[in-house]
Amino acid sequence: MKTNILVTGCNGQLGSEIKALADQYKQYDFIFTDIGELDITDKSQLEKMINNQGINCVINCAAYTAVDKAEDEMELARLINKTAVLNLAEVTSQYKALLVHISTDYVFDGKSYKPYTETDNTNPKCFYGKSKLEGEIEVVFNAAKAIIIRTSWLYSSFGNNFVKTIIKKGKEKGVLNVVYDQVGSPTYAKDLAQVLLQIIPQYSSANRTEIYNFSNEGVISWYDFAKAIIEIKKIKCDVNPIETKSYPTPAARPFYSVLNKAKIKKDFNIQIPYWKDSLIECLTKINE
Repeated sequence: MKTNILVTGCNGQLGSEIKALADQYKQYDFIFTDIGELDITDKSQLEKMINNQGINCVINCAAYTAVDKAEDEMELARLINKTAVLNLAEVTSQYKALLVHISTDYVFDGKSYKPYTETDNTNPKCFYGKSKLEGEIEVVFNAAKAIIIRTSWLYSSFGNNFVKTIIKKGKEKGVLNVVYDQVGSPTYAKDLAQVLLQIIPQYSSANRTEIYNFSNEGVISWYDFAKAIIEIKKIKCDVNPIETKSYPTPAARPFYSVLNKAKIKKDFNIQIPYWKDSLIECLTKINE
């Protein structure tokens, strides 16, 4: 029997990557929705969808991700990142479906000196991070079975992201200033999408909630990341390293976002690609 998977936020980076991979996973029947087809802040809409379609699993790719704007749009950020997630947790629990929820490195304060494990203390420094942590808490307390995946520095050939911004600005300006004192691990959304679709069958019989970290392998700064993008794309542009204090933003960024991935590798026996290999693959699909 096929597993019916509802994907919310299907037009974002991760949702788009799942869509692109769907044909390779014949064991699943996908229903792809975005705000136009399903408003997850409306619990009755969600109940109707999950009940009528016989949904076995929900992958929640919907999120408010405008980090700086969240400082002003707190109610909206909380509605999408917390209230809607509570709805998902309660309704999946009611219909005995698995919830796969995507979270972020921003739940940490970025002051660590070693990769964050799933059990390290959370301490978000901006409202986006706080709203995402509140969503995690709703899942932990209200979902019957769920996987929370924390990821970092997500990019894709779909949607808007750092990689596309660097390509565009590099071609326009010829000189870029990029912070070198924030370090982490980029995550190619396609790699994350593949892992999600691989691990669902191994988890669907469990009745518990687990938190996992996932990013590509390796550690770099935003400066290193930008330099690699410019070099691989052969764009004539100088990339200069600057300190965070020279590039102030409304929301505080974590200085250290490296995630320890030992748990997800061990539990699901997966191999995670190196960040540069994944970046090269992604850049072959971006023709901007």
